[in-house]
Amino acid sequence: MTPSPIVAVGFNAASADGEFASLEARLRQIAEIGADVAEIAVSSLDIVAGGRIIPERAARLEQLTRSLPLRYTVHGLVASNFMDRETVDRQLAAAKALVEICDRIGSGILVQHSGAIRADQGAERAAAGRLEDETVHALAEFARPYGVRIALENIFTTEPGQWRRSPSELAGAIKAIGHPNLVALIDFSHAYIESTYRGLDFRAELRAMAEVAGHLHVHDSFGQPQGRTPFYFPQEATALGLGDLHMPLGWGDIPFAEIFAELSPLPGTVLMMEINHRYGAEQPACLSEARRFAALVNDRLPAAA
Repeated sequence: MTPSPIVAVGFNAASADGEFASLEARLRQIAEIGADVAEIAVSSLDIVAGGRIIPERAARLEQLTRSLPLRYTVHGLVASNFMDRETVDRQLAAAKALVEICDRIGSGILVQHSGAIRADQGAERAAAGRLEDETVHALAEFARPYGVRIALENIFTTEPGQWRRSPSELAGAIKAIGHPNLVALIDFSHAYIESTYRGLDFRAELRAMAEVAGHLHVHDSFGQPQGRTPFYFPQEATALGLGDLHMPLGWGDIPFAEIFAELSPLPGTVLMMEINHRYGAEQPACLSEARRFAALVNDRLPAAA
């Protein structure tokens, strides 16, 4: 039987200080509020060094994850950029190590950020796109025997003149690569900000990605680029409604109910909430709301026999 489109709902988790104790506290919090799954930012711990797994630390992570009633996905390097020719070999080595970590903790997903080039590299756009495609394919091929899917995430423009793929362009690249262990990751806030910045149709961009989407990052914002606005406290960005805010659901203006009423992701998709740790009091309500959104999809697109 084919699984339902959305099979689990949960939150992201990271170590606050590079130590296991703070990660354990966060994972226990996620388990206690009744989530199904946690997405671990493995790069917040020193588990991979120079593309090699540190065995003792990997064993500690494995022991920790097995002690809790959660499923897991893994977030790869936030700083990853497979368009960067100077570091791409090191990045691929690290990503392959994280695939092995996925296998050890039972994660079927490794999140990989899509790349970008600087304004002064405009002439390299085509070559950079090919490099990312080739590297992503190599990673997906490496992940195939482990049963891990690489979830390629849409990111928004972070500096003037930067080039990166729009959500629909990223979806097109994933279709062209055509690897069974490669899916799109829709980050709704990222797509909203990029659509605002580039004058794109936000909902059309989401529909294009949904055709190949196997993982979802859900958090609220107002879809406004931060620009050069300086903030003293992160709460000031929230007050102004600028940037990628990672707010509780309903705090921004992303129309999630409307979006999920028409969203059609791939079977086996995880709905992962990336909501800032300071919103712990709001996370139980967010979990209930996210499960309602998942039901909008699953009731409309039930699992196939």
